Amino acid sequence: MGVHRRSHRPAAALTAVGLMFGAAACGSDSTEAGSGDPNTLEVWTRSDPDSAVTYDRVFAAFTKKTGIKIDYQPVMNFDQQLQARASTKDLPDVMINDTALMGSYQSQGLLKPIVPGSVPGHGQISGQSWASTVGRDGKHYGIPYSRQAMTLMIRKDWLSKLGLKAPRTWQQMIDVAKAFATRDPDGDGKKDTYGIVAPASAQNGYAAWWGSSFLWQGGAKIIEPDGKGGYRPAMDSAAAVRTVTWMKDNLFCGVKGVVQPGAVTAVTGTATNFQDGNAGMYMTGPYNITSFDGMLGKKKYEVVPAPAGPASPDVLAEGENVYFGAKSGKAKQEKALAAFLISPEGQRIAMTSVGGHQPVVRIPTNTTLDAARVTGDKRWSVVQKAYETASEQFPNAPDFAPIKQDTADSLNALFTYCGSDVRSGLKELNDTLAGDLKDQDLLK
Repeated sequence: MGVHRRSHRPAAALTAVGLMFGAAACGSDSTEAGSGDPNTLEVWTRSDPDSAVTYDRVFAAFTKKTGIKIDYQPVMNFDQQLQARASTKDLPDVMINDTALMGSYQSQGLLKPIVPGSVPGHGQISGQSWASTVGRDGKHYGIPYSRQAMTLMIRKDWLSKLGLKAPRTWQQMIDVAKAFATRDPDGDGKKDTYGIVAPASAQNGYAAWWGSSFLWQGGAKIIEPDGKGGYRPAMDSAAAVRTVTWMKDNLFCGVKGVVQPGAVTAVTGTATNFQDGNAGMYMTGPYNITSFDGMLGKKKYEVVPAPAGPASPDVLAEGENVYFGAKSGKAKQEKALAAFLISPEGQRIAMTSVGGHQPVVRIPTNTTLDAARVTGDKRWSVVQKAYETASEQFPNAPDFAPIKQDTADSLNALFTYCGSDVRSGLKELNDTLAGDLKDQDLLK
């Protein structure tokens, strides 16, 4: 079908063989579908094997339509592998990865700038989505492919058993969480249930990623534009102090069981209490819907808007962009692939689960499509409305990775030690963030 999928060895192994990435990692496929072929695109996605099956379908349809072959490589440790390839000055032709990584990639010179008007179908993508692909120099460096926003997954059977309703405010959420933790919603006579799943580890920035929705809802910002083309840290604001204090006192240092045990060391891979059936709420991304349906059961939970904070109902919005590697040649083929990926046909394939495999487009960036209609699942309308009306993304122009990590380190420390001083902790974080911005020449 024109799709050749390569597997990867760890980056250390690549280094050991002198970064001979192509021939060493690919075997016979490297000669048949190598990126040197002018009619073959080497495409990387940050995907596990489940999601990769969906990408296989997308790329097969593209090849059938255009005759352009795809040398497809689903990569889990994407950044490590990308740095290895960058060191050899042989980048993939096309990459699909997180929007929040654009600033980092662009600052390293890994991406080609993109003129939106040169991509067929560009007009079917909203200005809001295109705006999230603008780099520090005002040029676009990505093509919006998929978007998503956090929502609240909640056990509707537990709500029914306890005579409760899905929460709409922070206080209602805490009240429901306490009830889930103390009133035996699963009816087994044991105190073995928890209110809210919190992947609040500092590892890989999780505490900042998961906690950012609460920050937005409380009126806080991590960094903010300074009006002069730069940014300033904002985590010492009164809103940030109030919000982090509320999170600490109510989620981590309040009634036992409001969050799952070990929340401060949990990442998404280990915070499995919701799908395991012993936690009642999880504010997370819609990519979990397919797996939760299979593991927990579609009838046991519902997808609702995240409870609103004192400032707003906003939640973290994320997504993936299509990036073109900074290398010469194949511009025509790259734009053809991008045009297909953002077309109604390409987006429909990527949004559809076949055989229970994970869709790779959540909220379509093509504005002619409606997520709930494409999937036949009204829950996706909750996600789409959250993205369109009540969401905020991490700033896309800076390299946000160190900013997110430093924020996660600080939040995790404050949540771990209940006697910690939030105000002084956030003041220290603000100083650290100022250093991060200065390192990127963004602190004016």
